[in-house]
Amino acid sequence: MTQLLTAYAGHWTGAGTGVTVILPPPGTVGSGEVRGGAPATREFALLDPSRLVNRVDAVVLSGGSAFGLSAATGVADLLRERGQGFGTPVGPVPIVVGLSLFDASAGGTPPDAASGRAAAESAYAGEPLASGRVGAGTGATIGKWRGRRDPGGVGVAIRDAGPVQVAALIAVNAWGDVTDRPGVPPSAPARGFEMQNTTIGVVLTTAVLSKTDCFLLAQSGHSGYARAIHPAHSRYDGDALVALATGEVTADVDVDLLRAVATETVAEAIHAAVLSDGG
Repeated sequence: MTQLLTAYAGHWTGAGTGVTVILPPPGTVGSGEVRGGAPATREFALLDPSRLVNRVDAVVLSGGSAFGLSAATGVADLLRERGQGFGTPVGPVPIVVGLSLFDASAGGTPPDAASGRAAAESAYAGEPLASGRVGAGTGATIGKWRGRRDPGGVGVAIRDAGPVQVAALIAVNAWGDVTDRPGVPPSAPARGFEMQNTTIGVVLTTAVLSKTDCFLLAQSGHSGYARAIHPAHSRYDGDALVALATGEVTADVDVDLLRAVATETVAEAIHAAVLSDGG
């Protein structure tokens, strides 16, 4: 798969870390929500429905914790060169939302602006979009509440919702377990790696939605986190999700039906992240 519905998507994979970039069509409306206690984000405040700008030009998922947010600068520079962004008197300003998970590169060499640019160029080049331990999911792990470090990764799922479609791309680096993987809960949470977590991603639809509708869609995507990960949204996770609406299908759609499908799609993508063979 080279695209996520009508958005371009691509990876850059480095040594134990990486970047995944989603580049939706121009004019895509977006919002989002953070539910984890330890987020690492860029430009997330403007996703609030009360803020002025409603478009999103790119979403950048990266490893490296707060240091990995630099990857979004490389994407913003590339989009500026292409003349894409929110119009201002001095030229377009690309609206690039960044979300980062904590992998081992936070203590070494995290993704940088060149890494983000490489992921975006991969997306535009139409290179196959792999799942598993690639891109932002390269260094991801799960099950740390049990003192384990089982492989995490990036997963993708697409479902129909009446006349429109819903897609999810999720990088799973959870403190908890993905629910279809066996494991006995600890009598007390393991403390060894409690800060090295966070599940981040995007839910995308071809429907016409307002910014407020997108916020509701992001909330339902978090329900997908809770359905597929246990425990989810802990103080040790920075769980965050961006919801995007490309507006390409103008048929009427029930927003709550769309939200229900988004929940299922996100949960499916999380399962795919840990079951994928990487192709």
